[in-house]
Amino acid sequence: MNRYLTLIFATLLFAACGEEKKETAQAEEPELSFTSKNYYKKTTLPCSDPCANVRIEVPVAEGVPVVADSINKKVFNTVKSIVYHSEKPYTSNNYEDLTDAFIGAYDEMKKKFPEDMLGWEGRVKGTIDYRSDSILNIKLNHYTFTGGAHGYEGNRSLLFNLNTGKSLSYNAIFKDVRAFTTFAETKFREKYNIPAGKSINSTGLMFPDEAFILPENIFFKEDGLLLYYNAYEIASYAEQQKELFLPYDDIDSFLKVK
Repeated sequence: MNRYLTLIFATLLFAACGEEKKETAQAEEPELSFTSKNYYKKTTLPCSDPCANVRIEVPVAEGVPVVADSINKKVFNTVKSIVYHSEKPYTSNNYEDLTDAFIGAYDEMKKKFPEDMLGWEGRVKGTIDYRSDSILNIKLNHYTFTGGAHGYEGNRSLLFNLNTGKSLSYNAIFKDVRAFTTFAETKFREKYNIPAGKSINSTGLMFPDEAFILPENIFFKEDGLLLYYNAYEIASYAEQQKELFLPYDDIDSFLKVK
């Protein structure tokens, strides 16, 4: 009898130890986190306000190297496409050099045309707009002025698979992109009073080939999707951005993830 009791006790002890190790391993598993980082640079040339300057604030992923590296690389490359202003290829891969390059391009132009140059400005503010168990949505609000009548302000939406760090395509978001596009066009026409059967551009919009298309930027919100067209994408600058909000209650059947 003692032999059997010893065997049962050993089995229970082994199971308990296994469960404890499992819980410890889960507790020690790294989690993806974000730290806000700021970068700022201002011209050192003589100037009157506003002096040329650039400011970048972005969430930097940490904790799960493969996932974090993929997210950080995409964010950086997008910020670079917004801020970098030079005919020369950009060869660096960090924000300090990016701000240096922006001010360096201004300083070069200022030395050539000292009387004609107004202060350039570059501004990017990145925030985590939405996060679920499977999706991460980073929003980049940006403004740039490098001469001309006015600057340009807009928003970029970066969508990631939170488990891999890879960018989400619309095929990964929607079960049927074409069906969702048809639904979104109907709602877009309703909001902007564009009669069915008429060209999508009949009220002054500028969709390419006069055909409705989904925007490059879609934002996940707590209660729905925001379809966001920046200024110039489908309308004149004077009309600014166009947007369409679609509640999840209306579009759940189209979504693969949320």
